[in-house]
Amino acid sequence: MSVSVVVPIYNEVENIPLLHKAVTSVMQQLGRPYELILVNDGSKDGSAAALEDLARQDSCVKVIEFRKNYGQTAAMQAGMQAATMDSVVLLDGDLQNDPTDIPMMLAKLEEGYDLVHGWRKNRQDTFINRKLPSKIANWLISRVTGFPVHDLGCTLKAIKTEIAQELQLFGEMHRFIPILAHWRGAKCVEVVTNHHPRRFGTSKYGISRTTRVLLDLMTVKYFIQFVVSPMKLFGSIGLLCFVASFLSGAATSWMKVQNGVDMTGNPLLLLTAISALMGVQFLFFGMLSELCSRIYFASQNQTNYTIRKTLNFEEAVVLRASHRRAS
Repeated sequence: MSVSVVVPIYNEVENIPLLHKAVTSVMQQLGRPYELILVNDGSKDGSAAALEDLARQDSCVKVIEFRKNYGQTAAMQAGMQAATMDSVVLLDGDLQNDPTDIPMMLAKLEEGYDLVHGWRKNRQDTFINRKLPSKIANWLISRVTGFPVHDLGCTLKAIKTEIAQELQLFGEMHRFIPILAHWRGAKCVEVVTNHHPRRFGTSKYGISRTTRVLLDLMTVKYFIQFVVSPMKLFGSIGLLCFVASFLSGAATSWMKVQNGVDMTGNPLLLLTAISALMGVQFLFFGMLSELCSRIYFASQNQTNYTIRKTLNFEEAVVLRASHRRAS
């Protein structure tokens, strides 16, 4: 299995030579074809020049340079889309992930898994602003998505390239890669990996990212459960609104008949009208979302299912795919 090692780089000029040496040593010992894709995410500290020097010295090094800082998710997406080998290994540029874990993760891929993600069980970070928020976030994400995981924040992952290039990452969704891959039918496994203290530079993460993680979690929950059929979500909320409207309307009528309560001054009458209007709105939201979902899948030449393999009719599948691209 050949390997594309993808590393996002942002202001890591001191770490780049050490990273290259560590990854190269591991990959040469493995004896597999490999490429090291370094994605410069708008660094301003001399990382660009260091990457250019590496690319001139080592033909296995490939560099992608962004015009500005777009974030780790965009850098990972660019690297995975540019990968040409059988598998993709994602690695941080700060040397806290250990490249010596790569052979173990590739061995897991060869056991039949599609994605192997790391668990920094003995994480070498500060507790208050790094480890504690991470533990809370991982617990919440696992509960909301139903995906058992200890450490979604670990960048170190090994993925089959066909799976990696199916993923469409936006915002800061790189931490949800295992969940998104699992949603696409990938077989995932979590393994314990090494973790080292940062030697150079400063961390780009902190407790301020908590809000963004929560917002991304809501987006991922919607995608994995409702993007194919959004009417299940909006229609259910709309029906609940109609039920609330019916119950409040019935209560208003009962109070008028039994006790002579003035309906126009009864707040339940207002609740009846508002709930009915909200029910209609959510039903229309559901219809519009269904339409958007169909447009999305059609415009991206995607289906709402994935195929692991085919037998005896690969040529027909290729012909149909070519016809879709041509049209």
